[in-house]
Parts: sequence; structure tokens; C-alpha cells
Amino acid sequence: MSTSLAAPRRALLALAAGAPFLRPAHAQPRAFRIGFQKSGPLLAAKQNRDFERALNPLGIEVSWVEFTYGPPLLEALNVGSIDFGATGDAPPIFAQAARAKILYVAATPSRGASQAILVPQDSPLQAVAELKGKRLAYARGSSAHSLAVGAVEQAGLAWRDIQPVELPPADAGAAFARGNVDAWSIWDPFYALAELQRGARVLVAGDAVEPQSSFFLASRPFTEANPRLVAQAVEILAGVGRWSAAHPADVARLASEATGLPVEATRRATNRTAFDVVPLSDAIVAQQQRVADRFHRLGLVPRAVAVRDIVWHAPAA
Repeated sequence: MSTSLAAPRRALLALAAGAPFLRPAHAQPRAFRIGFQKSGPLLAAKQNRDFERALNPLGIEVSWVEFTYGPPLLEALNVGSIDFGATGDAPPIFAQAARAKILYVAATPSRGASQAILVPQDSPLQAVAELKGKRLAYARGSSAHSLAVGAVEQAGLAWRDIQPVELPPADAGAAFARGNVDAWSIWDPFYALAELQRGARVLVAGDAVEPQSSFFLASRPFTEANPRLVAQAVEILAGVGRWSAAHPADVARLASEATGLPVEATRRATNRTAFDVVPLSDAIVAQQQRVADRFHRLGLVPRAVAVRDIVWHAPAA
């Protein structure tokens, strides 16, 4: 073999030997399935058809699945029923502890103003410390669960000092209205509705307890197969977040149209909502890790988790 042919031959053999490490480009998916709740950037994106305008020309069909709170949404992500969604801080911790196949892909830092522990207007309770021995409702594994735990500890109580009542939002709202629970930890727009329709009073707002970021998550298998699409989804949402922050009245109107809720409630909720969509910073990861450690310390999740283990980093452009 001539020297001129040997070098290319060796190069081809070396390339073939390394072939298992060269991942072929994945085919473009035909569908992108998004789980959403009744507030935040995803709801605005749905109403404005931002994803459809960006992805339909690429041959990707966008579908939307509504969830009333985070844990069922993350279960849907884990089993592959949806590809992408958003929740508060606690649901990913419970899901990670259960070894769900999910990734954090972006965050919305928040001071926690869109959540509160509520009591009936005529309740004698004036401080969280007075919840000792009382019935506190919340959705298990939700951001309201996180707020409840944080507020109880901040007040100097042990978790065992209260009577936890674990109910989905609609059932908790009904129990609250009937007087079957003494307090309710909840987020917007349920929080705004309780204020406007039932005269609920804030015992403590989330921003008086601790920051509570919300998160955008994606199926791990889907993200690993389609990293560019997930990165594009985050970019779309960042734009939606900027638009939403600049147009709160439009966001409130769109939310009312989408959900059928009174615009007074969606306006109040919108004014308390953070809309920035950013990568997970070290500070956000550290805050989320503190939440995870507290749930584990209290025995509310079965094992310790390292939040950083499921933080995804978008591929370089």
C-alpha cells in the first residue's frame, strides 16, 4: 500500500473504531407534548400559540395537556405521556426521590408571592404558631406542601405539631369552604379565587417565608434524544416571559379566557406571578437543595437527593 493511501486508510479505521461514540443526528420528532397549569408562562404561550408558530413549520405538532398541580404532571413526564412541563419547587424533589426520568431544564426565580397559607376571614388564628394542633390542608408533594413545611418550621413548630390534611386543590378548596380544615396552603389562581370568592385571609404569604422558584422540566429520554428542541422550547419561553412581564393586563385576560376564571382573579394572580425564564444558577440549585434536604430530614421523601444530578445544560449553539 502506498504511503499516500495508508494515511487516509488509517484515518478511516480510526474513525470506524470510534464509531460507537459518534451519535448520529436524531430524526426530528413529529410531536411535542406540553403539560401546563392554570398560570405562568406556559399558559400565556398556549394562548398566544407561540410554540405552534415556531414548531409547526418544522413539521412538529404541538399538543397541550392540563394538570391541576405538579405531581401528576411529573408522573406523566416520567411515563412518557408528555415531554415538557412546569411545576413548583417540591414536585421535582418527590419525583427525583422516586427515581423519575426527568430533568430540570430552566427555572423561574420567585420570591414566593404567588402562594400563601389562608384561613377563613373569621378565623381566630393570627399567626402560623397558632396552627399547633390545627388541620392544615395542602396537596402532597406540591409547592404548597413546601410552603407549609417551611412556614411551620419558621414558626418554631415541629411538623408533628400540626394535623396535615393532604388533598388535591379542588378537594382542599371544598374542605376549606365547609370549615373542615383550619387553614389551607395554596398557590394562584386558587389563592386569588379563595380571597375573592370566600373572603379568605392570608395567615402568611410565601414571600414572608422563603423564595420558591418554579421549574420547567422535561422527560430525560426525550431531552437526550432531542436536545436542540428542548433548548428551543426554553428560548421560546424566555421570550414569552419577557412579553408577559411587559403586558400583565393581556396575560390576565388570556388566562381568564383560557380557564373561565373571573378576570379579577387572574389579574390578581398575574400581579403576583414571576415570569423570568432562566437557566438554573448555582443559587437556584442551592435553594432547591435546601428544600430537598428539609423534606428528607422530616422523613417526607424516602431518600436524599442531589438536585444537581438532574440539572440539564443546553448544548452549545
